Amino acid sequence: MPGYNSDQAPLSPGLRMAIDYGPLAIFFAVNFLTPGAPIARVVTATTAFIVATIVAMIVSKVKAGHISPMLWMSGALIVVFGGLTIYFHDQRFIQMKPTIIYAMFAAILTFGLVTGRPLLQSLLGTAYPGLTAEGWRKLTRNWTVFFVFMAVLNEVVWRNTTWDFWVGFKLWGAIPMTLIFAFANIPMLLKHGLQTGDKAVTNLPPEG
Repeated sequence: MPGYNSDQAPLSPGLRMAIDYGPLAIFFAVNFLTPGAPIARVVTATTAFIVATIVAMIVSKVKAGHISPMLWMSGALIVVFGGLTIYFHDQRFIQMKPTIIYAMFAAILTFGLVTGRPLLQSLLGTAYPGLTAEGWRKLTRNWTVFFVFMAVLNEVVWRNTTWDFWVGFKLWGAIPMTLIFAFANIPMLLKHGLQTGDKAVTNLPPEG
């Protein structure tokens, strides 16, 4: 989720959502539609996930003139852990990837809170126009807690369920939870100067 400057073109809400969540939807669809043994579905779906993520990054670069720091981080981890899954034929690598992404984001935001550096604001400045410093602090705190929760939840799910259940959880659990959490923050943000607009609810941290 980028922080835009004056020479960067904003993405439409629909395209922003497609970039952030399209690769995961493709991952789910390919896993569901691919026949054969479970490991064949894992490898095929993971390959599609990597390709779709790279395409999403290219589209972001072409359409917005940049690739957001969060998309860079999540994309790099998808390529690395997806590559390990394909090479070793071991689904655990791609299943651990969301935990690492969530934990990384939580650590970065915690560092910002502790040091007083508005790291979230530097990434999402135009996504929440008019938001006060106190609003940014509370939003950073809330997303930090959410990322920690999601890291723990991902570990619980993938270690105690089947591959297909975990894939379904990613699409039908993690994404809706992220969207609901983002919307739940809006009333608090409005009290701290948020000016309403599309970006306030469509520019979200990429799903792990």
